[in-house]
Amino acid sequence: MKNRLMQKTYSYWLLVPGVLIYCVIFIIPTISSFYFAMTRWNLRTAEWIGFDNYITFFSQPSTKNSIGNTFLYAGVTTVIKGVLGLVIAVWLCRKSTKAHGYIKTVFYFPAMLSTVVVGIIFSAILHPSNGIVNQVIMGLGGPKIQWLNDSGLAIWVVMFADIWKTIGINVLIYMSGIAAIPKDYYESSALDGANGWQQFKNITLPLLVPSINSAITLSLIGGMKNYELIWTMTEGGPGYASEVLGTVTYKLFARGNYGLATAGQVIIFLIVCAIVFPVNSWLSKKVVEM
Repeated sequence: MKNRLMQKTYSYWLLVPGVLIYCVIFIIPTISSFYFAMTRWNLRTAEWIGFDNYITFFSQPSTKNSIGNTFLYAGVTTVIKGVLGLVIAVWLCRKSTKAHGYIKTVFYFPAMLSTVVVGIIFSAILHPSNGIVNQVIMGLGGPKIQWLNDSGLAIWVVMFADIWKTIGINVLIYMSGIAAIPKDYYESSALDGANGWQQFKNITLPLLVPSINSAITLSLIGGMKNYELIWTMTEGGPGYASEVLGTVTYKLFARGNYGLATAGQVIIFLIVCAIVFPVNSWLSKKVVEM
């Protein structure tokens, strides 16, 4: 009895370092953010003002556009990366060629690049006059396109850059999930006369739900809080055309409005939780045991 108690206590002590790190990195900063979001603070003092920061934040002209753009950005990028990433992963898992490894590297390589670097690259190739894309279009007799200065195009171009950069992560997650599915399932279904689509629909897709859950969760979180790529490529412009909550809070921090910016970060956190947790819970119920 004593040995069992000692073993149980010993196992609990193993959790202490991880719990302490989690508290220092996540719990304490999160609680502090909720407090400072209700203050007018700087590096020396903090004055309690209640919900004034939230009222002011939502009354800004840029906030209204940024909320819609944030949902649009997160929704479009998540859906495209989820669907296209799954198609690519299934194709790569079924494709067996000598160049198989190189093809996987090509899809994953952009994910290893810095977000700022990707933003600079796309800004350069899409430059109205010197960018290679416009030079090719004009060389073919087409018009010069203001890719990042057109209010109707800017956010879509940034979303394309985001998808190009991060879709490799989804592909890798899906490929790992597909590799974990026993081959016996496919062999048995093939003996029963199932074709490729039937195998995908009845075997691959149901057993891939945990991987889909992970990919969608990461994509949603990344899309809701993204600002680096947008800031590098458009700075939220032209006007408020590509403004998202992340760029709004960044500008507020840069202007020294720390309380307002903290309130904006808290709003982003709450929106992410309100969306991600229900989606994650719903997908978790769809998990099929192998």
